[in-house]
Amino acid sequence: MELEDQWWKGQLAADIYQALRYKELKLPSYKGQSPQLNLRRYFADLIAIVSNRFRLCPAARHLAVYLLDLFMDRYDVTLQQLHMVSLSCLLLASKFEEREDRVPKLETLNSLGCMSSMNLVLTKQGLLHMELLLLETFQWNLYLPTAAHFIEYYLSIAVHEGDLHDGWPMTCLEKTKVYMAKYADYFLEVSLQDHVFLCFAPSLVAAACVATSRLILRLSPTWPPRLQCLAGYTWENLVPCAEKLLIAHDSDVKEANKQKCQQPGQQQQQQQGQAVYHSSGQTATVAQYLHRPGMQYAQQATQPGLAPNLRPASYLSHSTGSLQAPNGPQNGTTQAITTSLDPKSSIPNRAYQVSMHYTCAAPCFDR
Repeated sequence: MELEDQWWKGQLAADIYQALRYKELKLPSYKGQSPQLNLRRYFADLIAIVSNRFRLCPAARHLAVYLLDLFMDRYDVTLQQLHMVSLSCLLLASKFEEREDRVPKLETLNSLGCMSSMNLVLTKQGLLHMELLLLETFQWNLYLPTAAHFIEYYLSIAVHEGDLHDGWPMTCLEKTKVYMAKYADYFLEVSLQDHVFLCFAPSLVAAACVATSRLILRLSPTWPPRLQCLAGYTWENLVPCAEKLLIAHDSDVKEANKQKCQQPGQQQQQQQGQAVYHSSGQTATVAQYLHRPGMQYAQQATQPGLAPNLRPASYLSHSTGSLQAPNGPQNGTTQAITTSLDPKSSIPNRAYQVSMHYTCAAPCFDR
């Protein structure tokens, strides 16, 4: 850990960060014009589940979803082809970001439970053709920074011994760093679930994940000068993105509390654990989070420290076998995916209806 901290503080890390910041200025434009945009969440979940199964790094997962977003934005893709496109994006991203021995193999992919539930069989020729089409679409350039490429650099100084928790000095710096990393990872995965985050620069999304994590953990100041200097963003720059992250967090907390209420004998525990991230014991709205004057915290008589049950809502609530394919044209037999796609010159204004809601599938604590 000490060597890792030293590496992030070195000149090499700073040079890599500056190269990533320069590269993100030239990222392809995203218009959000895919006619299958309402299916994006399902396929982002599919990528998250498969990447978690193979324990791929966050950078590979985020790059895969970003490649999928860009590809869907440029092509009119059928439902069956989207399965092939999604997994091909994941394979390309893993080949770019991971070691060779960690890249998923074709036989292993076909053996996954979610593949059989979708009546999907991947072929070597189909994958090769799709990967070639993807590479040609992106002009053989996969050097596309995502929020996952910036988050570790920001986390290197996200927590400092001079920070205050609820206005008190922290009792355990290392424990706070652990919670900070878990929350930042949670918010990073939240940003994958909605294409609206693509309107922000990846470095800003990563900075907002860190700032929102500090806000939830009640660390002050919320966005200290050291982070502002490192990231190059003020708190005002982060508020629009942080607000969307907090809305998703509040929704997860409400859903978790709802599930607790449904369990027999858990009502009292649910009341005690409700909204643990807010010091007053009442649910804090997003506006209350973002517009507290100066983020001043009241001095409390209790001993400061992070509550043992203060943790993000689990973002992986189902197994790989529970992911069901969206309703679409199927012939009842196993599909051999083809890869003949035509670039769309104009996209008609139509929406595809999905008959079911897919739960979040970005893991936080299972790695």
